[in-house]
Amino acid sequence: MLMNDELKFDVRVRPELDPGFVPAVLWNRAYARKVAECAAPVAVAIALVRPDETSTVFNTRILEESSENQALSLRYLERVLKFLLWQRGGNQVLIAGCDSLTEKLAAIYSESGERAFDYEFFGKKCYLSPFEIRSCSFDEIPDTKEGTVRLGRNLGGCRIGFDLGGSDRKCAAVIDGKAVFTEEVEWDPYFQTDLEYHIEGINDSLRRAAECLPRIDAIGGSAAGVIVNSEVRVSSLFRGISESEFETRARRIFYHLKESWENVPFDVVNDGEVTALAGSMSMGENGVLGLAMGTSQAVGYVTPEGNITQMLNELAFAPLDYSENAPVDEWSGDQGTGALYFSQQAVARLAPLAGLDYPDEMPFPERLVEVQKRMAEGDERAIKIYKTIGVYFGYGIAHYADFYEIRKVLLLGRVTSGRGGSEIIETARETLAVEFPELADRIEIKVPGEKEKRHGQAVAAASLPIL
Repeated sequence: MLMNDELKFDVRVRPELDPGFVPAVLWNRAYARKVAECAAPVAVAIALVRPDETSTVFNTRILEESSENQALSLRYLERVLKFLLWQRGGNQVLIAGCDSLTEKLAAIYSESGERAFDYEFFGKKCYLSPFEIRSCSFDEIPDTKEGTVRLGRNLGGCRIGFDLGGSDRKCAAVIDGKAVFTEEVEWDPYFQTDLEYHIEGINDSLRRAAECLPRIDAIGGSAAGVIVNSEVRVSSLFRGISESEFETRARRIFYHLKESWENVPFDVVNDGEVTALAGSMSMGENGVLGLAMGTSQAVGYVTPEGNITQMLNELAFAPLDYSENAPVDEWSGDQGTGALYFSQQAVARLAPLAGLDYPDEMPFPERLVEVQKRMAEGDERAIKIYKTIGVYFGYGIAHYADFYEIRKVLLLGRVTSGRGGSEIIETARETLAVEFPELADRIEIKVPGEKEKRHGQAVAAASLPIL
């Protein structure tokens, strides 16, 4: 029995290498049970509003307000708000029903608060507008108005698709929906200080794909980070670029590339969205949550109606582990966020706990390759790493299912290649069967074939532009 901030709940499946893991889904549900048992639960509405006036609303309940309950309820609201921000996005947060706690949340998500990273991200970086959290009445809570993006599934003509990750870039030439050329090239964009490195690298891939086509009708792409209307708002790919050059050149890099390619239709979206789109197209299914375990965690979502939404789906920064001893993300400074559990960062973090020590100077991609070699040999230490990630994944799916309508989960990324991917899926299914049997029966975990896994995203990206 786990006790955490006065909550009691069982963690029936514990990750062997991380026994202190506190699944967000179990903590949240334990809090909800406590609320249901209290004498006077308090209704709360949280609205996230974007500059384009689209909005999303999350309704919940908290414990009756008292000095004894304040810390527990603040913990619940802060973690849920953090998830909602990175899932759905917004620069204005309106909260009805709990004025005193809203004031505390505003202090946490402020320029000098504990979540200063999020304050800056959702303000001037992502939405180019000030970020604020304020109390309001229930009458002031707007209706949900979630825009959808009807990109993708356009297969006619001669197209190029590309996908830009942190350790490689993929490109495909496509004629009437059939790939006639695919290529994967290693690159290292993270800390490059000269933007020409990025421009030349992308153009190099595009030129090689173009050589396999009689003409270029459209170019579509996906990239890590937050992309709005093909404009880069925030991306780790440009981490080394100065702020001034980012604003003057990198932010609109895809518009500059479009000009150099004779202004053909040119659309670029977040890599997670294309992950989900690729899965939806290949399976002929909607209600798809795509999750790629690569350099970081990339997530995208296709609605049950078959659309991509304007939600961010940047779950790499969304909380998954509520343990007070959860690892800290070096970029955001927060604990227990998704990328630390569903990426090569997770493999590097778990390796020494399994007894596989690598030099500090060894890059994470190389450590992943070494662990994968051990896995192929049946090394028990590598198996423990993948089983641990599988437990994380099982609890993660259940957590995400509380915020998304999911029919299929599509799993991709370098971490899932080979035997390790099979171990992750098998363990996740076992975890769901033990803890969430209703979800185990309803949600199917799918993995594309190896070729589709590595290049399907670039092919799906090619289908983005409308001719």
